[in-house]
Amino acid sequence: MIHSLAGGVLADFENMLFAKVETSEGPRWYISPFSVEAGEEVLAPVGYAERLERCRVIRTELCTRQTAPVPVNRARMLEKKCEND
Repeated sequence: MIHSLAGGVLADFENMLFAKVETSEGPRWYISPFSVEAGEEVLAPVGYAERLERCRVIRTELCTRQTAPVPVNRARMLEKKCEND
């Protein structure tokens, strides 16, 4: 745990894998609990109903909470990788 000079505690520097995915609603960032690379297909929750949609990964980034492309508490998780048919 790291303390700031102002007396507070900074968040842990846990690395998380973020994947930018092309959905029917446009590109979105998701947290990936599994290893994934650009070009692979995944199942991702989309929309308010969080229906699962087969989507293609555009890019990935390994980030901490401080460097994440979207707020971590608002990011959704990918469900799983799709098998090549």
